[in-house]
Amino acid sequence: MLAPLGPVGRTALFVFALLVLSSAAVFLLRRVHPEGNFAELRARVRSWWIMAALFFAAVALGSRLSIWFFGFLSFWAMKEYITLLKTRPADHGGLVLLFLSIPIQYYWIATGWYGMFVVFIPVYIFLLLPVRLVLARETSGFVASASQMQWGLMAFVFGLSHLAFLRELPVRANTQASGRTLILFLVFVTEISDVLQYVWGKTLGRHKVIPTVSPNKTWEGLLGGIASTLALSLTLRWLTPFSVPETLLAALIITAAGFCGGAVMSAVKRDFGVKDFGDTIPGHGGVLDRVDSLCYAAPLFFHYVRYYYY
Repeated sequence: MLAPLGPVGRTALFVFALLVLSSAAVFLLRRVHPEGNFAELRARVRSWWIMAALFFAAVALGSRLSIWFFGFLSFWAMKEYITLLKTRPADHGGLVLLFLSIPIQYYWIATGWYGMFVVFIPVYIFLLLPVRLVLARETSGFVASASQMQWGLMAFVFGLSHLAFLRELPVRANTQASGRTLILFLVFVTEISDVLQYVWGKTLGRHKVIPTVSPNKTWEGLLGGIASTLALSLTLRWLTPFSVPETLLAALIITAAGFCGGAVMSAVKRDFGVKDFGDTIPGHGGVLDRVDSLCYAAPLFFHYVRYYYY
């Protein structure tokens, strides 16, 4: 007799079924409307397959391996961002410090030192990085270099590192919820919101939200995607310690923050004059293109969970 599946296994089956249905829906749309342009929808569904595989692997790994995984995710996202910057020779020392701060940040997670985790980059590296640039004795372009590096650290290292600390949260008493299941809830809500906002925007979208930054984003897509994602989030409430109203609030935080994260990263790409942050995932851009929403959603969701439940 087969052993019953745990919460992670049940979630994997649920998401797998949803991905199969999504892929089948895209296939049918292309057959019924061959004149339609569904390339972006196909790309989003494919990226969801990739994200699901990566994050299920991350939660299935042991604690230390998961931390390595998320640390590498931060490193690669930062690498893609830095390659787009116009750095000066005087910035090299600052860049070394920037990349050295990544394993240190994840070391605090491995040791469970929350106090240092939450202040290391926003306080110590924030203060130290400009000092290291000053030692290069080059003032031309100083403000641009310091601010771009500090912003990248906050978004791609500090923001994403909350995923790793979320993974380390223990099992809640009298529930099946743990850091592992909460990561799955966060990633599922973030990714399905992105897909549903696109679908609603394509079918009903008329009024642009931020046309100069992301012309494909509409109010109809945003509100329809958020509303339908909130409803779907209740199907995975058992992954969390939340009541129904708390689940809806958590999903609202994730979807709103994810939209903001995606919009901010779109503005960054337009400023750099590029379509994608990289080409790590052929046809889908770079790693940063796949985790842009999580840069905003992960820290807000983590602190919501930790403050009220841990």
